[in-house]
Amino acid sequence: MTTDLNILRSNLTEAFADKVVSLEEKLGELTLVVKAADMLGVFTRLRNDAEFSFEELIDVCGIDYSTYGSETSEEGRYLVDIERAGSRFAAVYHLLSITLNIRLRVRVFAEDDAMPMLDSAISIWPSANWYEREAFDLYGIIFVGHPDLRRILTDYGFVGNPFRKDFPLSGTVEMRYDAAQQRVIYEPVSIEPREVTPRSLREENFARH
Repeated sequence: MTTDLNILRSNLTEAFADKVVSLEEKLGELTLVVKAADMLGVFTRLRNDAEFSFEELIDVCGIDYSTYGSETSEEGRYLVDIERAGSRFAAVYHLLSITLNIRLRVRVFAEDDAMPMLDSAISIWPSANWYEREAFDLYGIIFVGHPDLRRILTDYGFVGNPFRKDFPLSGTVEMRYDAAQQRVIYEPVSIEPREVTPRSLREENFARH
């Protein structure tokens, strides 16, 4: 597998020399980072070019990097290992080449934190449909060109994006069935906000408390 990764790394570097933001290997898989403006062109070649042949998109997931790098490891090193230029939201695309029996992870950062937008990959891999809807629902990432971009896991009346790190743990609205109105209604949450247990209690000092 290492030889295959080396060949893939070489092919990626040669094909996308002016488009690669970073290319690294972790856990036996390469992660390619490209700019949002280049993503569809890169995706098209990753699918069509014989040296790549990534016929299948097996997953798309959103990421919120708003607090990434603010914590340190036990050795005191900051936990930062990606090139993101301050961008908060990203989508990660997991690709599979059945022909070459190899995988590739591609990360694309949205340029606008206030309204994160990326091009939809549906025209290249139709399987992106529900994956992009999930990232839209949970992270608020807008996929331009998606034919049916609407919530898929939360309800239509849901407010906010629950996987964003600034989303309150108790949520923003609650729903219940109103017998008088004979319908489901939405109201502001009525429970007390929950506080996150400090790391000092969760980890090495847990037994002392």
